Amino acid sequence: MADNTGVLEPTEIVFELNDVSYSYLNEPPVLKNINLKVHRGEQIVILGANGSGKSTLQKILDGLIFPTAGTVKAFGCDLSEENLNDRQFSRDFRQRVGFIFQNSDAQLFSPNVWEEIAFGPLQLDLPKGGVEARVNSIIEALGLQSLKDRPPYKLSGGEKKKVAIASVLAINPEVLVLDEPTNGLDPRTQMWLVEVLIKLHQAGKTIITATHNLDIVKDIADRVIVLNEEHVIAAEGNSETILRDRELLIRVNLIGEHYHEHRHTGEDGHGHSHYHHHKH
Repeated sequence: MADNTGVLEPTEIVFELNDVSYSYLNEPPVLKNINLKVHRGEQIVILGANGSGKSTLQKILDGLIFPTAGTVKAFGCDLSEENLNDRQFSRDFRQRVGFIFQNSDAQLFSPNVWEEIAFGPLQLDLPKGGVEARVNSIIEALGLQSLKDRPPYKLSGGEKKKVAIASVLAINPEVLVLDEPTNGLDPRTQMWLVEVLIKLHQAGKTIITATHNLDIVKDIADRVIVLNEEHVIAAEGNSETILRDRELLIRVNLIGEHYHEHRHTGEDGHGHSHYHHHKH
């Protein structure tokens, strides 16, 4: 049973991590002494090379794994195994925090796209009419009408990602945690994803994205947390400061020493950066 801290209240601080470390069984730590506060409505990018511990940190935020040292609070309560074993706490938390896995196949299991998107709302015991209205409005908002009767295994990688995002948005979470969401996406779907995240942030959602894709950072981050290959936080700041710090980006293995940045203005009038890596 959850103790009296196990009631999730509306709070300004969504997550608070104190001295969090994590090791897989008998392995060296993949996260070390992470201290982090996430405020309601922030859009944060956790930036780091592959293997820096980003996915592990995301799983801790989603209560999928628990730190081997240190503490995690979500909405002012301990995000502990004990609290998540409490049905009410777990249900509240799962409704408030939506997780987009790096691999969409880990998330999709229903016979067709419509049922996939309806699965979460049905678990929340919404009235049937309410579920239908919610699913249809999400399908329309994300432009998925042509996919709604298709089985997930017949979708392309980009379509699977869209459906995985739609199925999480259907529970209307306050917080979205995305793990390497642009991996394997074509440029058009990547731009679609960035635009969806911008709209969700404008609607007041808290968005935490882990990525090593520098191209999307400016558009989807107020604040950037940089993990290095020693699995600690190497830097923290606004996206402009972090992306301008070439030495830092080289040191944490996000760019090679020979790289240049192209800026161009897209059709939407926004400037977009493209980082080109040159291996010598």
